[in-house]
Amino acid sequence: MSNSQLQRSISTSVEISIRLFVLFILVAWCLEILMPFASIVLWAIIIATSIEPLYNGLINKMGDRPGRAATVLVIGFLIIIVIPSYFAVNSLVSHMGELRDYLQDEQFHIPPPNDKVADWPLVGKRLYNAWAAASENLENFLTHHSEQVTKLAKWLMGTVVGISTDVLKIIVSVIIAGVLLATRGTGDFTRQLFRKLVGTRGDEFAELCDKTVKNVTKGILGVAIIQSSLLGILFVLAGVPYAAVWALIALFLGIIQLPPTIISIPIIIYLYSAISPTMATVWAVLIMLASISDNVLKPILLGKGAPVPMLIIFLGAIGGFILSGFIGLFTGAIVLSIGYELFMAWLEDTPQTESNGTN
Repeated sequence: MSNSQLQRSISTSVEISIRLFVLFILVAWCLEILMPFASIVLWAIIIATSIEPLYNGLINKMGDRPGRAATVLVIGFLIIIVIPSYFAVNSLVSHMGELRDYLQDEQFHIPPPNDKVADWPLVGKRLYNAWAAASENLENFLTHHSEQVTKLAKWLMGTVVGISTDVLKIIVSVIIAGVLLATRGTGDFTRQLFRKLVGTRGDEFAELCDKTVKNVTKGILGVAIIQSSLLGILFVLAGVPYAAVWALIALFLGIIQLPPTIISIPIIIYLYSAISPTMATVWAVLIMLASISDNVLKPILLGKGAPVPMLIIFLGAIGGFILSGFIGLFTGAIVLSIGYELFMAWLEDTPQTESNGTN
């Protein structure tokens, strides 16, 4: 190779390297700018994919008017989200304010515990003693446990702020989801992206993502909502104090795939100490049936119509949640499902030379 050819080769390599470096910087910069909106956009895509069947049915009833159908869905979901969230946050803030005023005026008194509380297994005696101490002299009890009370107050304030922020993000995501539905943005973009990545199988992988999101929505969120609603109704009918709070905790446990029996068992113990043994037994049976209903509902809803085995979706959802929080329920299931499909395609792809060699 002559010196001039070598110089041109070096010059071309340097030029390509500079272009790649500038392109990398530009992409990284764009991602950094968009990062604060990443979770909102992801939620919008997930919401749009999840409610697409409802949207399609609404279009047929409204004479093929996608904009109007999307607007109706967005308004409906905003009403469902905003009104309960407003009352919940407002009630929590007002109760905290009332509690503060009562404590300042020394008008807040805790009733003494029932003697049956001491008979509760494991925590009965300790809970009874702490409850009795708070009932006899609340000021001394709070002073003695000032560090725990401060942490609890900070946690409650952080929870209120966090809920308000999350509700605002969901509202924005719902609005974006409506735009994506009206313009068919999610389906077209997903298909084009996978066509670029995997070629002729792009539509197959786009369909895989669509079905995975819908299965996770039904099999994890749907089951958690059904189960927590059943438990909430039973708690209300059984006269359990703060039934709505316990139902909300059951919903959270169901979403993160922990058994609701974590709260059901203590509530059943409480019922045995508060009402007659016969009625407590009836409510205990009903509550336990509702607590284990996910064992029947989850296999039906999570694996129905799934393009990959139910175990793959389940492991992806749980692993994704552990790795990246609530959004990981969906991203984890999608990523693991795509990885599974690629792995199976690799296993099933027998090279032509190898098959000819066996003949």
